[in-house]
Amino acid sequence: MRSGDANARTRCEPRGVNVNRTPPGPPATASEHPLRVLLTTDWWEPVVNGVVASVQTLRRELLALGCDVRVLTLSQGIRARNEDGVYRIGSVSASMVYDRARIGMPSGRRVLRDILQWRPDVVHSQAEFSTFMWARRIARTLSVPLVHTYHTIYEDYTHYYSPSRTMGRKVVETFSRRVLSRTDAVIAPTTKVARLLAGYGVHRPLHVIPTGLDLDRFRPARNEQEHADALALRAALDIGPQQRVLLSVSRLAKEKNLDEVLEMVAVADRADAVLVLVGEGPYRAELEARARALGIAERVRFTGVVDPADIPRWYRMGDVFVGASLSETQGLTFIEAMASGLPLLCRRDPSLASVVVEDVTGWQFEGPGQFTSRLHSLLDDPRRREQMARAALERARTTCDAQEFGRSVLDVYQQARQRRAPLLARREAVPA
Repeated sequence: MRSGDANARTRCEPRGVNVNRTPPGPPATASEHPLRVLLTTDWWEPVVNGVVASVQTLRRELLALGCDVRVLTLSQGIRARNEDGVYRIGSVSASMVYDRARIGMPSGRRVLRDILQWRPDVVHSQAEFSTFMWARRIARTLSVPLVHTYHTIYEDYTHYYSPSRTMGRKVVETFSRRVLSRTDAVIAPTTKVARLLAGYGVHRPLHVIPTGLDLDRFRPARNEQEHADALALRAALDIGPQQRVLLSVSRLAKEKNLDEVLEMVAVADRADAVLVLVGEGPYRAELEARARALGIAERVRFTGVVDPADIPRWYRMGDVFVGASLSETQGLTFIEAMASGLPLLCRRDPSLASVVVEDVTGWQFEGPGQFTSRLHSLLDDPRRREQMARAALERARTTCDAQEFGRSVLDVYQQARQRRAPLLARREAVPA
């Protein structure tokens, strides 16, 4: 997508757009109980990633809209349990395939019985593997809609499971099409993902709904205490008050393309800039070695594991947010940085076209020359950097509201229920 297209947009993405042009149905008739929604996900606390953040945000907003929401996820061990509206089925580690991944066990009849007795009105799956099978079974048993959010572009993860990228992409295409054919509606976080799924041959009703953001949590420092805290974080990493912080918040994994960020920083060669990589992951040793090989180890800081509750604090200590990942479905960390008042400098990618408004909230670069010139422009002109920071903050406030996210997803539920209503009526009809 061209930068001009990004400038023309007025939202993070068109919310609730039905890419397959299925006309929306009439509002669902009021039921005697709040709408019961079961969210199923392979990823949940204590794991920290974009899927967990999205599901937590959706759960909170649906509850605020009056829905009765429960979560079905994987336990961190083989024992199943239920606590605070979260069902955890037993699972075993699949870390050999992907860091911290788990595979659900077939047991869990008590969990299944409890969910069926509760009788959700909608099942909304957030993963394509273990919990999707549960979601599909529950939806079929109760004859309720199954909505699915496609969070991950698996094409960019072929290095984990296939020696051939071409073969890996073909497997992803077939797998995704087969999984999504069993759903009543599909939600894509961005137009990039919606187009990808359409190219796979997915013909279910397809809606583009970006994940919203808690703007009370992700924001610039508001008082002296928060400003002092940001300075303290810098001092703890041995970053001087006159140095500028290039911030990246990411899992340290190969698909995040942080090698390129290191290379860009080395080419730009700013002695007054320090790159801070917030996060942990299996690729850390390779990144540390790469920083040493590039001769910039003294200008790179690795924070290691960070408590999810502390993430907003780390955004507040930055001056510019940088990234080069091409595997993002939406780029939640870029949106969090924008809401925290940071200008964005990132690798050009369609998923960020509606986030990075060129020369307003930041820039997308396509090579070391562009990265270097844009970085110099930001660091050498404090007034321009401040203008971009204010523009980023304002754009986040006007386009990335979590409440709108919740309302848009709820509308998808209602449409899916309306489409199913005639089928249920025919199934329940009894000859005279």
